[in-house]
Amino acid sequence: MLEDMKYRRGRTRGLDEMSPREIVKQLDRYVVGQQAAKKAVAIALRNRIRRQKLDEEMAEEVAPKNIIMIGPTGVGKTEIARRLARLANSPFLKVEATKFTEVGYVGRDVESMVRDLVEIAVDMVRAEKIAEIEEKAEQNAEERLLDMLLATVQNIPGEKGAAESGRDLTRIEQMREKLRKQLRAGKLDQRIIEMEVRDHPMSPISFQFFEGSSPEEIQFNMRDLISGLMEGKLKKRRMPVEEAADYIVQEEEQKLVDMEQVARLALDRVEQSGIIFLDEIDKIAGRESGHGPDVSREGVQRDILPIVEGTSVNTRYGMLRTDHILFIAAGAFHVSKPTDLIPELQGRFPIRVELNPLGENDFVRILQEPRNALIKQYTALLGTEGLKLHFTEDAIREISRLACLVNENTENIGARRLHTIVEALLEDVSFEGKQSRNKNVRITAAYVRQKLGDIARDKDLSRYIL
Repeated sequence: MLEDMKYRRGRTRGLDEMSPREIVKQLDRYVVGQQAAKKAVAIALRNRIRRQKLDEEMAEEVAPKNIIMIGPTGVGKTEIARRLARLANSPFLKVEATKFTEVGYVGRDVESMVRDLVEIAVDMVRAEKIAEIEEKAEQNAEERLLDMLLATVQNIPGEKGAAESGRDLTRIEQMREKLRKQLRAGKLDQRIIEMEVRDHPMSPISFQFFEGSSPEEIQFNMRDLISGLMEGKLKKRRMPVEEAADYIVQEEEQKLVDMEQVARLALDRVEQSGIIFLDEIDKIAGRESGHGPDVSREGVQRDILPIVEGTSVNTRYGMLRTDHILFIAAGAFHVSKPTDLIPELQGRFPIRVELNPLGENDFVRILQEPRNALIKQYTALLGTEGLKLHFTEDAIREISRLACLVNENTENIGARRLHTIVEALLEDVSFEGKQSRNKNVRITAAYVRQKLGDIARDKDLSRYIL
């Protein structure tokens, strides 16, 4: 329990001193513009930190203020939510609301989104715990490897006198240290050794269920049951030392990590700081039409409602309450509008922010400013093959202009259009790669117009290429 408290306190220590303004600054490093949406999510994140400082009774009453983001595709809705989750070190799941209408009228069990989030949290916490014991696991693995290597080069002495036995032990220890140096230097990586590994036989019966409510609960229970019944037998295998080392390190990590504690911490992290991003919520907006496939829309909303309101979900690691999970919904709402959602669900998303369509100036900034800007990515990629890529200011402006032009003439897919245009622009350079004679590639506005100008102007052609 004491360790759980230390873990919980340490988890938010980095964010404790960050104001919403500073959180927005962090988001600015990855997402251009959309200040209203950033402000809303920054306040929601800060309120979580404030809530954790309240007494237990009051903290239980403070519900998360869920958010609906309204805006066209490619303007940064998903990226804002994803970066927020990384900043808070929170379990994050992006799921399309339309998944729950794909099969029949109801589709996938809505509780599956919570179970998926728990699995993500377990992986996160397990990775953190492995990082803590990694050094110990590697030390244990090294000792086990040395035992195996010694067995191949040294016979263990039999019944001998004390003096002779002592000399043998000294010689074995010297041999062990010599092998340790060689192992750390990588000189033994290709030596073949024989070791016992666990065989994982395939089950003759494949237990497959349709993704519904009760079958999914059966599925994770059956998976645990089968893994226990079909425990693999040990068998001997010959492999290089390098491969054996990786296998043994994984075994040692499994021994040192307490999975019960990992599961407990993961459930706590999901309950206190989990974030679910419900994309395409506008696709399930609408009331009963009384006929046709749309009859499922209101039904899906009513299935989602208890999860957002707060309920207990049965997972393979135990029961989980969804009362304090933050839900961020997003949709273009071209055809429908937020008021088309059922009133109960509307009430659970009290904050609504509208994201603006992106213009030419936004594209210029997107290409240059973020830490993962597209131009920085391509410059780094081609730099691995000795090519120095340089974009002039007028080239960046021309790429942005063409992106706006194509978005206007065809479907507006926002900043995603830049990926298509830059890929088409650099196709020949990427194809030549390190075989190119010109190692300094300068991209100018004239080069951009030469490569893409005709395609961008031809609506029929750009519809297929850009």
